[in-house]
Amino acid sequence: MTGGARIERLVTSGTFSLDGGTWDVDNNVWLVGDDHEVIVVDAAHDADAILGALGGRTLRAIVCTHAHDDHIGAAPALAARTGAPVLLHPDDLPLWKQTHSERLPDAELADGQRLQVAGTELTVLHTPGHAPGAVCLYAPGLSALFSGDTLFAGGPGATGRSYSDFPTLVGSIRERLLTLPGDTVVYTGHGDGTTVGAEAPHLQEWIDRGF
Repeated sequence: MTGGARIERLVTSGTFSLDGGTWDVDNNVWLVGDDHEVIVVDAAHDADAILGALGGRTLRAIVCTHAHDDHIGAAPALAARTGAPVLLHPDDLPLWKQTHSERLPDAELADGQRLQVAGTELTVLHTPGHAPGAVCLYAPGLSALFSGDTLFAGGPGATGRSYSDFPTLVGSIRERLLTLPGDTVVYTGHGDGTTVGAEAPHLQEWIDRGF
């Protein structure tokens, strides 16, 4: 049952910093819900813009797919202004503390955990590799996967920086994501989406090229 849930996309802009470098980035913020209640996936950069997109609806949770600063920058401010809890997998706490040392997440995400909003269920899939605590959210009722930076159109997320590991990421994608129905739409952390079926045939190519 999907209830009246729908998926809305907001693009916010800012920077990503790690290992002494800083890059300009555009991030996808996903809102999943209906006219009354919403979950936000990745509160990136701009709490005011996300509040505007909420339009007065109740924010049930702020789900962090991982704790790179471009994905969590606005999470504490959004939580303070809405009362919504910030949810993060505990394996990403070291990354979280690099950005928000003064405020911890409100609750932990766990593999297999189920979140409910607007009659729709989202299952947490722990998919380490891009970051140790990276998660994806799978909503079968919407044929949707919110992949954060684990899977993109054209390949896996980056693994060239601290806390990341390419073989781990490939394992996560192979075992947790490419086993989902091929028509599952992948809503990514940056850029345009894809489908599981479009990406699955290319796994060996990614392994061969090493990224």
